[in-house]
Amino acid sequence: MRTKVKTTSAKWKILLLLLPFLSVPFVIRAQEPTTSALYKEIKHQDSLLFNVGFNTCNLPQFEHIVSNDFEFYHDKGGITSSKAEFILSFKNGLCKSPSTYQSRRELVSGSMEVFPLYKGNVLYGAIQTGRHRFYEKSAGKAETYASIARFTHVWQLENGAWKFLRGLSYDHLASNTPNMGAPAFTSDAEAEQWLKENKFPAAAIGIIKEGKLQQIKVFGELKNGTPAPYNTIFNVASLAKPVTAMVTLKLVNAGKWNLDEPLYKYWTDPDIANDPRSKKLTTRHVLTHQTGFPNWRWMNESKKLAFQFDPGTKYQYSGEGMEYLRRALEKKFHRTLDQLADSLIFKPLAMKDTRFFWDKKVDESRFARWHDAKGGVYETYKNTTANAADDLLTTIEDYSKFMISIMNGAGLSNQNFNEMVSHQLKTKDDIYFGLGLEVFDLGNGEYALSHGGSDKGTSAIFFILPKTKDGLVIFTNVDDGYRSYDRLIKTYLGKSGQKLVDIAMK
Repeated sequence: MRTKVKTTSAKWKILLLLLPFLSVPFVIRAQEPTTSALYKEIKHQDSLLFNVGFNTCNLPQFEHIVSNDFEFYHDKGGITSSKAEFILSFKNGLCKSPSTYQSRRELVSGSMEVFPLYKGNVLYGAIQTGRHRFYEKSAGKAETYASIARFTHVWQLENGAWKFLRGLSYDHLASNTPNMGAPAFTSDAEAEQWLKENKFPAAAIGIIKEGKLQQIKVFGELKNGTPAPYNTIFNVASLAKPVTAMVTLKLVNAGKWNLDEPLYKYWTDPDIANDPRSKKLTTRHVLTHQTGFPNWRWMNESKKLAFQFDPGTKYQYSGEGMEYLRRALEKKFHRTLDQLADSLIFKPLAMKDTRFFWDKKVDESRFARWHDAKGGVYETYKNTTANAADDLLTTIEDYSKFMISIMNGAGLSNQNFNEMVSHQLKTKDDIYFGLGLEVFDLGNGEYALSHGGSDKGTSAIFFILPKTKDGLVIFTNVDDGYRSYDRLIKTYLGKSGQKLVDIAMK
């Protein structure tokens, strides 16, 4: 298992936004953490600008907060080249008759990022980015959602006070825009060019349509002058967890394992042997991340495993929980996890390039080495034993086969499949944990299954839609590979992809 580095994530926590299910928070970036004084101050200034100024047509507030050297660029309204012109546009436009028409702006929760600006060691400003929604209300009518857009603002300290210096508002999508789910790329060449421009060393995409692997797309290079082949081997971090979960559920389906049987009957970690809560721990707790364990024991001051709350009482993502389950399975069946996975999943699905650890069969010449966000290459860690939660080696073709198997029921009974995709535990609005997988509620009975993985030099994610039999698998070999997710998801999953991005960015 590679050492994890705790950091602040970007859009996908999108996860990551996306995501509570990743094996580790993302690597350190230049952006401010949400707990920092600067982040809170810029969010406060944003509130003054919009909640006080824009939403209530408080024109004196604009006089106070907007810089005298102001400029604003709008993809629909053109360029506003001065503070006076900016305020006049509100006076004669949105704020001309607030009793008959009002517009309200709302910051999309979780979308705001703040980047400090320094000259030497002196802070002089900040860049704020994010997404915002706009709502409209006419006299005698209920408020309605109008549009969503991206924004970039530059704030500058002027005589100790924060001033709104530059503004950009772009990528506006009206609520009735017919191409809300339109592709972000019009061709593979455009996608590849974008990946190059954004310094993704290599990226692989598996596109699943109507239950079949329609296409494999692999972009980038393994090293200078060596294009990444279609069967590039990636370390996909926490995408190991769904494999472990499916091994377990297949054993449950065969009547050889019980979701709610206490695990102590097969395994008790010495660190918690004297804690009575060890007798309560079950497989269901593990697969829904309700064990009470931290992500990894080394995160505890003692470096030992310990309960942080009673099993089954709340959600907390934990790789330790999956490892605990692995030891219990191995004790009962007298077979290692990789042996169980090989017989139950890898061989039946012909996943020839998928392994839990490095052995002589791994073709290192096809391995996508790990990169940092600046293009540097990390040393390759070669684990020699299976980890139930991390460091799975696979190709986009192999893992897509695994996804298609899940779409088609994974050989489970209807009862067990429905339990796997049920809302076992809510983690945020419209996102739940099933058994080993996240469940995104898309409305109207539609749903998507997902999981992500992130380690040093690795970002990977998948979304599959069992009802339509469509899906997307994304592998990258760089710290901030998550930056590719939203554009790729919207391109290859269309309107469903747009819904997934919207849910992740709430």
